Amino acid sequence: MIKSKNQYINREISWLKFNDRVLQESADVNVPLIERLRFLGIFSNNLDEFFKVRYATVKRIVEAGKSGKSVLGGEIAKDLLEEITKIVIEQQSRSLEIHKDIERELEDENIYLINEEEVTEEQSKFLKTYFLEKVSPQLMTIILNDLTVFPMLKDSAAYLAVKMVLKSEERTKQTGLKKEKRFALIEIPKGIDRFVVLPIEGDKHFIIILDDLIRYCLDNLFSMFDYRTISAHMIKITRDAELDIDNDLSKSFIEKISSSVDNRKISDPVRFVYDKNIEEDTLQFLKDKMGIADTDSVIPGGRYHNRRDYMGFPSLGKDELMYKKIKPLPIKGLSQEGSLLERIALKDYMMYAPYHNFSYVIKFLREAAIDPKVKTIKITVYRLADNSQVVASLINAAKNGKQVTVQIELRARFDETANIGYAEQLQEEGIKVIFGVPGLKVHCKICMIEREEHEKINRYGFISTGNFNESTGKIYTDYTLFTANEPILKELNKVFDFFETTYKINKYKHLIVSPHYTRSAFKRLIDQEIENVKEGKEAYIKIKMNSLTSYKMVDKLYEASRAGVKIQLIIRGICCLIPGIKGMSENIEAISIVDKFLEHPRVFIFANGGDTMVYISSADWMTRNIENRVEVGCPIYDPEVKKEILDTFQLSWSDNVKARLFNANQDNAYVRNDKPKIRSQFAIYEYYKARLIED
Repeated sequence: MIKSKNQYINREISWLKFNDRVLQESADVNVPLIERLRFLGIFSNNLDEFFKVRYATVKRIVEAGKSGKSVLGGEIAKDLLEEITKIVIEQQSRSLEIHKDIERELEDENIYLINEEEVTEEQSKFLKTYFLEKVSPQLMTIILNDLTVFPMLKDSAAYLAVKMVLKSEERTKQTGLKKEKRFALIEIPKGIDRFVVLPIEGDKHFIIILDDLIRYCLDNLFSMFDYRTISAHMIKITRDAELDIDNDLSKSFIEKISSSVDNRKISDPVRFVYDKNIEEDTLQFLKDKMGIADTDSVIPGGRYHNRRDYMGFPSLGKDELMYKKIKPLPIKGLSQEGSLLERIALKDYMMYAPYHNFSYVIKFLREAAIDPKVKTIKITVYRLADNSQVVASLINAAKNGKQVTVQIELRARFDETANIGYAEQLQEEGIKVIFGVPGLKVHCKICMIEREEHEKINRYGFISTGNFNESTGKIYTDYTLFTANEPILKELNKVFDFFETTYKINKYKHLIVSPHYTRSAFKRLIDQEIENVKEGKEAYIKIKMNSLTSYKMVDKLYEASRAGVKIQLIIRGICCLIPGIKGMSENIEAISIVDKFLEHPRVFIFANGGDTMVYISSADWMTRNIENRVEVGCPIYDPEVKKEILDTFQLSWSDNVKARLFNANQDNAYVRNDKPKIRSQFAIYEYYKARLIED
């Protein structure tokens, strides 16, 4: 085993490089203009979550007085924090320049983002009325000077820091006369659209950001102060989002999670972002009051924070400035007319959302809910849509006398509150709700029903790489296998049994299940490829997943590469492996695809000496997925479904429009070659359209 300083890429740095690929999309002039703004919003939202979770974790290592080298890929935690801050400042600066470019291009399309100094007399009346009726009643404004305790700022909320220089002067013993100042905070309300669309003028569209509307109406808010000057600049705090769950045995699990989520509101700040044009005395006043040291992650930014709101930038009827909406396709051979279960009983089917219509999942559950022959429904839940049709279907089933069991993960990050609400709703309907396995998150995406047929019980189910969420099903690419394969479903039932009898570790012949077997199963499959290449047989490994951070799995891929196994990796996000290094990884190629949809499938393909083996899974190759979660990987046995996955993997691998190369330089260079242009997400949609008209 080769050991070198450059054997791995640090996961935090690799994550920032992934977010840089998102930023690339916002800068790409070939991306529709409003979509570019929305990518800026995704970039900002990603960064918020990064600081809440990953940066906060490294900060905890530093505060514990540890170096963290063993878990940070050889990096020292303190140095890593400095490197992260440096990269983020550079990215933030670049994002501001991209934003300026987009604004100029919007003006070419007669869309004008105006600020408070550009409001015309005609627009003024509309804005002042809008402010008085919609905004002012929701504003939280706090005068800071005389407070003995500084208010607790909400995580990721945006605030305007207001400074007033009063006309009156105060006399002090030390300095004589000096201008009296008042400082205040205005919380930007989340219940109002961030973008206020003004009445259209001819063919011109005008938008003012809520922050600037508030600035425009500052005099209305602070008219009781006799001020000489007034200014308002944006600030934002990001807090540690790690859940610290107490061990109070008198509390239920729901109570513990609820309490831990509430504690996030007062957790330590990990980032302070401010408008770089803020006055120095205002900035220093705030830092002193909040106890923010220069050694903390203090990041100068632009005039506007919480740019994640750009994900909801108004379309203004400008369809040509957005991606053309695709109509989700039916699954070949699986009509939603008639019974899905009858069709699935005959063969397996694969749904590849969003190319296929996600409603097949809902149709499956709806049919099971009212079918008199269906006796039980078991399902895992990680993230659900608002007003979830999945939950509605399960409640419908319970009302029809089915035995419904729902394993719901209350610790799904940032979905804890929503999942607690759904858990309580399900319990109220008499549904059996299971809250996971001690010490493990349940991240697998599985569902199984039992149906009485000809005096025996037959099983049907689906296994997915993504959440049962009809909202994300429109923008995340994920595979879902519908099957009546009894050996697979019998083992799926063992997984559900494990949720209730966690001391019993089951054995599996078909499924690959974390935390007990994922690493050993995939290592065994890699070892088989190593043996095959030594014997002169066909040998390769093809993997598509979100993240690759497990050093043990990286080492195993390095071992296979040195043996001569050809390896292709499509990794959307973090990749700690360095491909193309002689003596270590020269037989490994790796790319990342960032485009219209969020690439989310986990697919594992092994040559197996010519008898190709294909698995889909809920698990990335991350330590948490392998060791600390319940995950399910499923083999694909149906030849037609297997061909679909192999074909769509190849289309992704052939992408030379939106694919970026992983390399030691981490420069996110685009894949470019002389072959015909293939934009894989668009090509995959056309692939499925073509299949529908095949004989």
